[in-house]
Amino acid sequence: MPEICTLKMPYCSKFNFIKHIPMTTIIETPRLILRRFTLEDALGVYEFGSNKEVQQYTGNKLLESPEEARELIENVFLKDYATYGYGRFAVIHKEDQKIIGFAGLKYIPEMDITDIGFRFLPEYWNKGIATEVSLEILAYGIKELQLKRIVGIAMPENGASCKVLEKIGLQFFKIDEYDGDGGAYRWYELLVNN
Repeated sequence: MPEICTLKMPYCSKFNFIKHIPMTTIIETPRLILRRFTLEDALGVYEFGSNKEVQQYTGNKLLESPEEARELIENVFLKDYATYGYGRFAVIHKEDQKIIGFAGLKYIPEMDITDIGFRFLPEYWNKGIATEVSLEILAYGIKELQLKRIVGIAMPENGASCKVLEKIGLQFFKIDEYDGDGGAYRWYELLVNN
C-alpha cells in the first residue's frame, strides 16, 4: 500500500489532532483514539462485525470469521485509505484498550458523496461516544480534507443514529434509497460555506 502523505493537522479547541501517518493516532478525544485499521485488527473487527445488534441497521451481513474481517480490512478500509486518503478508522477505547468499533468518513464514488458513519459494540452505546467522535470527524473532514459536503445516511428505525446525526449538525433533507436496494433511508447533510 502506498504511503499516504503527512498532512498538517490543525489544533481543535476541544481535542487534539495528531499527525496523519499510517499506524498513528488520527484523532484523539478524552476517551478515544482513532487510527487507521491494520490487518492485525482482524479480531477486533470480527468482534463488532459479527455482532447482530451492531449490524442490525447496516444492511451488511454478519462476518463469519476473523479471516472475513481481515478481508474487509484489506479490501475496504485499506483500499479506501490508499485510493481516497481517508476512510473508516478503528476506534480504541482508552480505558479498556480495545477496538470498540469504527467511525469515520467514506467516499462513495458511485454517488460522489462522502458519508460519515460509526458502529460500536453495544456495551458502548448510550455513553455519548458516537457524538464525541463524530464531532471531531466532521472537524477533520472540513479542516483537513477540505470537504464542502458531508452526508449521513440511516435507517429510520435507527433512531439513535438519526439523533446523533442531528446533534452533530447535519440537517435532514430527504428519504431515499441507498445503494440501489429499494429501501427508504433518512438522508442528512452538512454543507460547508467558505
